[in-house]
Amino acid sequence: MNTSWTPIKTAVALALCGAAFAFAPAHAAGQDASTTKAPARPVGAIVLPGDDFYAYANGEWMARTEIPADRGSWGAMYALAEETNARIVKLVEEAGSNKAASAEARKVADFYKAYMNEAAIESAGLGALKPRMAKIEAIRDRAGLSRVLGEFLRADVDPLNATNFNTPNLFGVWINQGLTEPSRNVPYILQGGIGLPDRAYYLDNSPKMAELRSKYQAYIAAVLKQAGYSDPEARAAKIFALESELAQSHASREESADIQKANNPWTMKDFSAKAPGMDWNAFMQGARLTGQDRFIAYHPGAIAGAARQVAATDLATWKDYLAFHSLNQFASTLPKAYNDLRFDFFGKTLTGSPQQSVRWKRALAATNGAMEEAVGKMYVTKYFPAQDKQRILKMVADIKTAFERRIDKLDWMAPTTRAQAKEKVRTMYVGVGYPDEWKSYAGLQVSPDDALGNVMRAQEFHYTQQLAKLKQKPKKTDWAMPPQLVNAVNLPLQNALNFPAAILQAPFYDPKASEAQNYGAIGSVIGHEISHSFDDMGAQFDAQGRLRDWWTEEDLAHFKKASQKLVEQYNAYKPFDDLAINGQLTLSENLSDLAGLAAAYDALKATPGGKTVEADRAFFTGYAHAWRTKAREASLRRAVLTDGHAPGQWRTYTVRNLDAWYKAFDVKPGQQLYLAPEQRVRVW
Repeated sequence: MNTSWTPIKTAVALALCGAAFAFAPAHAAGQDASTTKAPARPVGAIVLPGDDFYAYANGEWMARTEIPADRGSWGAMYALAEETNARIVKLVEEAGSNKAASAEARKVADFYKAYMNEAAIESAGLGALKPRMAKIEAIRDRAGLSRVLGEFLRADVDPLNATNFNTPNLFGVWINQGLTEPSRNVPYILQGGIGLPDRAYYLDNSPKMAELRSKYQAYIAAVLKQAGYSDPEARAAKIFALESELAQSHASREESADIQKANNPWTMKDFSAKAPGMDWNAFMQGARLTGQDRFIAYHPGAIAGAARQVAATDLATWKDYLAFHSLNQFASTLPKAYNDLRFDFFGKTLTGSPQQSVRWKRALAATNGAMEEAVGKMYVTKYFPAQDKQRILKMVADIKTAFERRIDKLDWMAPTTRAQAKEKVRTMYVGVGYPDEWKSYAGLQVSPDDALGNVMRAQEFHYTQQLAKLKQKPKKTDWAMPPQLVNAVNLPLQNALNFPAAILQAPFYDPKASEAQNYGAIGSVIGHEISHSFDDMGAQFDAQGRLRDWWTEEDLAHFKKASQKLVEQYNAYKPFDDLAINGQLTLSENLSDLAGLAAAYDALKATPGGKTVEADRAFFTGYAHAWRTKAREASLRRAVLTDGHAPGQWRTYTVRNLDAWYKAFDVKPGQQLYLAPEQRVRVW
């Protein structure tokens, strides 16, 4: 690939979906949908919209933009997140010196201050971690191991709202309403325990993956050596072997996205019967989940595989494994030597970032993670005008109306299916800006000079808050994202949408921009999130968030056939000669991009100034601007392998399925992105 025109990707800041929102680049398939990769094109070359709409809209930006040294990728959402963070850090610093600030704001400031105090972190060493390490060292039998594994469980995964399957612990837990029981909250148990991003990193035999595995094992050894462990290389080899065994039983990303495979209600007895090898009573006791009569085993194969390893792998290896993962997980608040080792592998090697983010950015990220809504409250008080909330709510209402009208026009949909689809749209809860009720952090202990202790206590505090939901009724109005996050989300179990305040800024929403541009940018985001209720995942949930089959057999068959065309379209995109986009993995996001863009366009057409060709051009260009991104090769490869969102450039190519785009830019047969009318994917 020509490095002057690098593909892009956005997942950290932007992941919209029935999960969340995200982006990246390359080139599109031609008329025959054959496999293609990004063309080599000189920077600044004139390109027709029909040959490459992404380059047409974003070529100048691509030419003048450099990826910051501390980033694996960069784009519109990253830049917006950077600007937002710069505002927030000033608020936090001001709260630290303002005696009139609220107790909660001062607690936020103390957390940030402790993280910034590198001298205190060096002096503290591993002090705050010693009780955890002593607990590991005291393990004497399988029951003790099971109990400690349970004690380390945290509510740090989210399979449906954020498609987040990553946890440093053996399992992760997500507490939300039941898949078929919307009246009660239950614990979902998910796979975990591996240090690399995905099972593919352990199982793929390509030279690149083999090299990454070798470097990861060397990193494990380096961390153990730094901590004073004898024979670190041999210990690292056993730890890596254990992780490789765990990875063998992990579900793939595509399998994890299949909610039917995740719908496994288990009782306590099922754990021992279906996943023998672990002392499940001891595990649940350690996890504070005793007394629960119902669980969802989201990854039953991985749960069983992990239990087998608890029985099969020697205790010494398990203790080394837990010690390494503890050091790795908390490296950012350990002495510099640990932090540097972690960045060298996870930053330089895995994402290609040559430089670590400056300390204040990392401190703010940690503070956001620990007290997200406390920080969010400070942000919206200062930076989110009430009139912006009202304008976005109106736009949401208009796009919901447009989506309902599109449902009415579907000649393939039966009246019974249509009625229930419209009910889903009508009964959606739409949260704009910030939650109706704020979380309290009154019980969280924060010290201005104990960064590591603060992080560990914050994790425990969050877990306790989540456990409390098991004794509460589900709330449709609960938020899954903080206000200061540049993102948006569809919550299928709640039939709800969240649009945090931070994404309601340019280039997504600009009160000074034309209506057409705003509909193309934030309007398509709104449409995207509404459409997640009808993607391959969301369409399986009814208006109450219950997983059930509410489609006629004929309607479902038509939907799946139309969706398969989109899978094939995206399978044809190749960012690299040896790596194509996975159309099945990215299907939910691609369906929502397509339906959301179409609904936003219809809503624009209903506005007084939205009926001109100029408005159409502004609409589609606004959409393309929102997805501009650049990525380093390592970051883009990781995104293509593990992200449920297609990279931003290919998300832009959604336009080739809309007839209006062809008219707006006079796209002709023979141009690279042209699709004959019968080849354009039409679902909603």
